[in-house]
Amino acid sequence: MSLTDLKRRKKKSHQDCISVDDFIEDANSYAFGKPSAVSRNRKKLRQAQLNGLDKHSTKIFKHATFSLTEDAITVLDELATQSKIAKSRLIRILIHDFFDLSDEERENVIGKGED
Repeated sequence: MSLTDLKRRKKKSHQDCISVDDFIEDANSYAFGKPSAVSRNRKKLRQAQLNGLDKHSTKIFKHATFSLTEDAITVLDELATQSKIAKSRLIRILIHDFFDLSDEERENVIGKGED
């Protein structure tokens, strides 16, 4: 399984219907080099979508590929749904928590783990 399987699926955006008159007016504006109303609305929509993922944030994420069992994938899906947290973020949280454990606690977790 790769991280592409863990990504949240983007919901398809509903395109607004425009009237024929608005379409013609927009075409005329385009022909005269004026900004179109439709493209302004699309820019606002794109900006709103990009606000969710800041590519220039201080945290740098790197793509990783790893394997999980079907049971682990099912549990991860349930955790993500219940907590409303992205699967990749859940994995980062779990890694951080595991790292913070003492050596003895890590051994106990590893001993209980299933492969």
